[in-house]
Amino acid sequence: MDKAIERVREYRSVDIRGWVAKHRYCYALGYLLLFLPAFFITERAVTPRYIISCSWDDKIPFCETFVIWYLLWFLLLPASWLYTMVRSKEDFQNLCMIMFGGMTASIVIYWIFPNGLALRPQEMGEGVCADLVRMIHAVDTPGNVCPSIHVSSSTSVAMVAWRSGYLKSRQTMRWGVILAAAGICLSTMFLKQHSVVDVVCGAMLTVILAVPVYCLPWRGWMEGKPMGFFL
Repeated sequence: MDKAIERVREYRSVDIRGWVAKHRYCYALGYLLLFLPAFFITERAVTPRYIISCSWDDKIPFCETFVIWYLLWFLLLPASWLYTMVRSKEDFQNLCMIMFGGMTASIVIYWIFPNGLALRPQEMGEGVCADLVRMIHAVDTPGNVCPSIHVSSSTSVAMVAWRSGYLKSRQTMRWGVILAAAGICLSTMFLKQHSVVDVVCGAMLTVILAVPVYCLPWRGWMEGKPMGFFL
């Protein structure tokens, strides 16, 4: 029995390595090895000099139950990477180009325009949701907020789901992804993690990056084809 289990494990290991070798586009996820250290260094090295706020922020109440939507972000991103990586090379590449481009642009902006917010409530209620919010506030500083990476990455997933040819026949999944992304974006404001300004800028960043990704023949350029402008 032990030998049989070992053979199955060995087969699965070889099979996964073979799949990765055949689908080298999945190496794009290696970007995270650069982004994560850069993000944490930025969090600790960059001191906010400009406070982001607008009149709409005061009209949005603090609501700790939105923490459930906020934490969904940590499931949405890896799920979107894995699903598109396996199901659609084109969608995976589009997602990485838009999302990782937004993350990179945000880090650069934080260094050039160090910003933060002062919206977090001094007191909040009791319960599981309130405790989760306190935990988030403890590990996530109120600096480096505009544009919101939480929003830009979530809207990147929604954008790719909306434009995906693979999901045209899977409308339930498509709208489920878009609803999840919308809930995540709203949660950043109801938890006072971000200003309305941060959310708008994060969404705009996704739109700006999506234009060249969907309109320029960059895949052909990578293959050495003559440069054209539009597809």
